Amino acid sequence: MDKILVVDDEAGILHSFRKLLGRYDYEVITASSGEAAVEAAERVCPDLVIMDINMPGMDGLETLKRLKSMHPSLVVIIMTAFSASEKAITAMKYGAYDYITKPVDNAQLMALIEKAIAAGRMNTPVTFEGEAEEGDTIIGRSAAMLEIFKKIGQVADSDVTVLLRGETGTGKELIARAVHQYSKRSNQLFLPVNCAAIPETLLESELFGHERGSFTGADTRKIGKFEQCDKGTMFLDEIGDMPLTLQAKMLRVLQDGSFQRLGGSEMINTDVRIIAATNKNLESLISTGEFREDLYWRLNVVSIHVPPLRERKEDIEDLVNYFIRKFNREFGKEVKGLSPEILDDFKKYDWPGNVRELQSVILRGMVLCAGKYLSTKDREGLSQTGLIGRAEMDIDKALADAVNEILRRGGEDIYKKAVSRFEHLLVKRALELTRGNQALAAKLLGISRNTLREKMLADYGGNLRKE
Repeated sequence: MDKILVVDDEAGILHSFRKLLGRYDYEVITASSGEAAVEAAERVCPDLVIMDINMPGMDGLETLKRLKSMHPSLVVIIMTAFSASEKAITAMKYGAYDYITKPVDNAQLMALIEKAIAAGRMNTPVTFEGEAEEGDTIIGRSAAMLEIFKKIGQVADSDVTVLLRGETGTGKELIARAVHQYSKRSNQLFLPVNCAAIPETLLESELFGHERGSFTGADTRKIGKFEQCDKGTMFLDEIGDMPLTLQAKMLRVLQDGSFQRLGGSEMINTDVRIIAATNKNLESLISTGEFREDLYWRLNVVSIHVPPLRERKEDIEDLVNYFIRKFNREFGKEVKGLSPEILDDFKKYDWPGNVRELQSVILRGMVLCAGKYLSTKDREGLSQTGLIGRAEMDIDKALADAVNEILRRGGEDIYKKAVSRFEHLLVKRALELTRGNQALAAKLLGISRNTLREKMLADYGGNLRKE
């Protein structure tokens, strides 16, 4: 269960947060002062801190500095009563993840919390096979993986730009985190940005920030990721999807460490190490004019190819055992391993989704496993049909009945009604398979716990505001 520390000097605000976040299965710890927040953070090691910026005694800015000096990777969201607060902007420069304005919209808050906790996980320790498994572990004894370990050691302590290349699901993010962790910037921020996940119209503002009035809806100045990540490491995932119009600005940052906010004239200097990743053929994109050749050479100082799982099948057994240990810890199970016949099937399969697909398959198998070993009895969970493999007959029948009923009634939004009905059936079946374990059901479905709960619960509505 993720732990969230909420800091505010008003008891009503703390009560509202306890009530709201408790509904989403977060463990909530509260503090009514900056001093109490520092003590609580040291005691409970929260996954996220949500803190008011205006408090008597040690205010939010000073508390933020204290917290970040103790735990540089701690994720902090600042609350402010004014959207244009210079203090909030300063907090971003001090390492806050983001800030929100009171009164807080519940839906926006929960979405931001989900993103912030995910970003925090990117800063958890990365270990290598054979070391204590404190966080995520890079598994591999194959020759290809040993070459990667060697390169990590060679490049980590320098500031050279690293380009990670490989198919989706091969573990490029873990390699990027390892490079940062073993670098001289390891006590500074590691900031991931997925260039494909952010709309093109927002990506420039996200990276470089904007000035007030620079576009419709820009009601205040925004600090961008490059400013926020000063002295740290930025991981630009899916760099091949970066719009061509933005690539020239990216090139300038890599050349001289300077940029301008969107709509601004001030040159801002920043010291950020770049690790980029792509699953695309950048050379082909250059030939079609979709990627700048000069940016390519700036990114491709050191290139690391992360091999697909089909080229390192000797690592499959170790990966399987690692995921079993991981899910045993997470879900309180005692599965000891995989039966030989299933392991043989795994080694014959090409795994187009790579390590990510293998992890998902082991997760599904462990949901259904009632014994000490994953075996042919659990083949439905270990098959590529996964969740549907066991439930497809009853879901198909129920869905067909629901669709026929919807079509008989007619009316508008037939498609939406059918999709909604299918979601209902799928969520219901996932909860049945996991015996009501929402965290496991969400993992099984590939959605966040918040999204699962939104589909399960009625909208609570309302806002957190000063009471």
